[in-house]
Amino acid sequence: MKVLLLDKNHPLITEQLSPKGFEFEEDFDSPYDEVLQKISNYDGIIIRSRIPIDRNFLEHATHLKFIARVGAGLENIDVDFAKSSGIKVISSPEGNRDSVAEHVLGMLLILMNRLFIASDEVKSGIWRREENRGDELKGKTFGIIGYGNMGKAVAKRLSGFGVNVIFHDILPNLSDESGTQVSLETLKNETDILSLHTPITPETHHLIDEEFISAMKKDFYFVNTARGKNVKTKDLVEAIKKGKIKGAALDVLEYEKASFENLDAPSSPGNHENEDLKFLLNSEKVIVTPHIAGWTIQSKEKLAQVIVDKILAEFAVS
Repeated sequence: MKVLLLDKNHPLITEQLSPKGFEFEEDFDSPYDEVLQKISNYDGIIIRSRIPIDRNFLEHATHLKFIARVGAGLENIDVDFAKSSGIKVISSPEGNRDSVAEHVLGMLLILMNRLFIASDEVKSGIWRREENRGDELKGKTFGIIGYGNMGKAVAKRLSGFGVNVIFHDILPNLSDESGTQVSLETLKNETDILSLHTPITPETHHLIDEEFISAMKKDFYFVNTARGKNVKTKDLVEAIKKGKIKGAALDVLEYEKASFENLDAPSSPGNHENEDLKFLLNSEKVIVTPHIAGWTIQSKEKLAQVIVDKILAEFAVS
């Protein structure tokens, strides 16, 4: 099988698949239109998120048998059309769930204990203790929306922190030793810390907006390592300013490019959305990281290994 690599990934992919009869070509730079002209030559694609695999792309991919997405989210792929065309869509959320879970905990501990702020102050010769008094996780109710690979991994990491973990998911009967499934109304009534782990779909686009935030009974901390467009940024900013959201830890932003490689924020002077972004980047109540929650040394290898194992399970040719 002839496979096109559209993003750089761990070399174990080619090292393990080549002996099994897979042939590889790399193209890490060509734009969408150029890739489109040659895609009919390939049986498979391995990609992260560099270009969209939309219906037009797939209609040109006349010999394609599989698309392997090294990662979790599939919003850049027209999954329904791919499946209707007999193309197998493979992803690897199992590969970076541990790094996402650790990132959530890391950001929360830094945010709630003002660690960045206190460290910067001490390095600048400022010694303030009362002003940097922290807030403990223990005894709080941690609410999770989306109890798939990422949500479950976060719940498992919280087992030693003395928190009550509840979650809401569209699928039923998911309660386990790490978390208890509840209605969305119950989650809104009880949550002290809200962590989002949903894909981006029409139903989850701007899920966290003024209406949702106002329905939360308590003032709360908010964590988003899912997708930036799950959150309506201007409503998030207003809630932080009013104190309804006590602090936010954001690994993703509404203004990211589709490839997740950088920001694509509006830049015109006075643009309201741009002012919202400025607020997030300058607020002491907000931690922002560049979409790296699933981005560790270990996850790079694990993501690739999961992809290899799934490809071989479906398409072993020798």
